[in-house]
Amino acid sequence: MLVYHGSNIAVEKPEIRTPNRNLDFGIGFYTTINIEQAQSFSRIVCNRRGGSPIISVYEFDSEHAHKTLAIKTFTTADEEWFDFVCEKRLGRYTGEQYDIIIGPVANDTVYLTFIGYLAGATSKEDALKRLKVRELYNQAAFCTEKSLGYLYFIKEQYHG
Repeated sequence: MLVYHGSNIAVEKPEIRTPNRNLDFGIGFYTTINIEQAQSFSRIVCNRRGGSPIISVYEFDSEHAHKTLAIKTFTTADEEWFDFVCEKRLGRYTGEQYDIIIGPVANDTVYLTFIGYLAGATSKEDALKRLKVRELYNQAAFCTEKSLGYLYFIKEQYHG
């Protein structure tokens, strides 16, 4: 399966770096199967750091990874996903550790729903209802060095 990583540089050898903020699925190397999402993210990175939008394309050996790694998959933005992302974004997650986490992405629009919930301005039920009417993109976070061994760099492609 092809996966994409959007940035302002080509990433031939993915690394797991500690981010300067808490992300949906915690520390990891983030990819998506949606090239438009990767393009959008690369433009965001370029706006922050400069450079040109670049998509790194990888082959992900999903079949072999599912046989040998601890993988958590969220198929929808349900209550389990919501609680998981909230805990990860707050830096309070203490549950099972995974090599790869796959599921919907809480983009900037969706993140406002989380902020409202975390601030007590909306209930979990209302937050989940708001999320269900939005088109949520997917992401796969490669959270361990072992998991990166299932990603094979194919090429980089520029877009404007």
